[in-house]
Amino acid sequence: MKKEAFVTKEQIEEIVKTYPTPFHIYDEKGIRENVKALKEAFSWNKGFKEYFAVKATPNPFLINILRDYGCGCDCSSLTELMLSDAMGVSGEDIMFSSNDLDDITHIAFLEKTIGRLPETLSCRYNPGGVFKISTDIMDNPGDAKYGFTTEQLFEGFRILKEKGVKNFGIHSFLASNTVTNEYYPTLAKTLFETAVKLKEEVGVSVKFINLSGGIGIPYRPDQEPNDIRAIGEGVRKVYEEVLVPAGLGDVAIYTELGRFMMGPYGHLVVQAIHEKHTHKEYIGVDACAVNLMRPAMYGAYHHITVLGKENEPCDFKYDVTGSLCENNDKFAVDRMLPKIA
Repeated sequence: MKKEAFVTKEQIEEIVKTYPTPFHIYDEKGIRENVKALKEAFSWNKGFKEYFAVKATPNPFLINILRDYGCGCDCSSLTELMLSDAMGVSGEDIMFSSNDLDDITHIAFLEKTIGRLPETLSCRYNPGGVFKISTDIMDNPGDAKYGFTTEQLFEGFRILKEKGVKNFGIHSFLASNTVTNEYYPTLAKTLFETAVKLKEEVGVSVKFINLSGGIGIPYRPDQEPNDIRAIGEGVRKVYEEVLVPAGLGDVAIYTELGRFMMGPYGHLVVQAIHEKHTHKEYIGVDACAVNLMRPAMYGAYHHITVLGKENEPCDFKYDVTGSLCENNDKFAVDRMLPKIA
């Protein structure tokens, strides 16, 4: 897979006359085509709704593009709620997810905080252990700070039912940034089977199942992107196999995709402003980890294109660094790139 920028050097040279670097630039056409593909992939489900993960790109102009297609907002902080409210998003267009534990202890905490429990509540399920697809370990939910255990989930639904909650949802996030079409269908099977057991053992009918995020993007050139239509079809098959025979054929499917919705359609545009030839070859740019944290925080790979040299050989090895007084403020380490001036 060839990773190409959606802008040319000539286009950027015009833009920087008005907007100096560093800045982020987004591909509106790409965003719109992607959200249309997502909606088509889950069009078989009448209640389907994408709640965009605001934390992924908290930019009202970009979020409003998704709002054109009926997307809501997934918020996990007061600031994100305030941003959504300022955009006119409210009510059932907002899914609020706790960002601090959200286990069974939060039932009493929520009741004490607001004086009552809302009629609609979703509980996040964490089955623990490691999450596998076939023999591949995808992530380790057992280490995650979020979610109810299996026992807590069933007890929690009993408590919520007694306290008058009427509309129940299940929510789960078991792996991050998966680049496989099997993640959502595998997760869906776990949640669908859990919903059937909750109906049988607790007597509650789940109204919606939130598959959350976790569908990733191909950061590296050798990765193939996910096929959202294949993913939607995989979830539909499991839905027909598990939920429909149990009388749960009206359950709405929700997603909370963030990275998948915006990640492939944004570039951080920077200029090389320093070069240094000491123990290594360094290129200093006019941005830093404040503008893009993942490489510094996780050692994550983000592809770098030298505009105007897309077809030149990558025969120079550089550390590409930022301007923070921190040694980990690096966008790339030992990256092979065309010669940079």
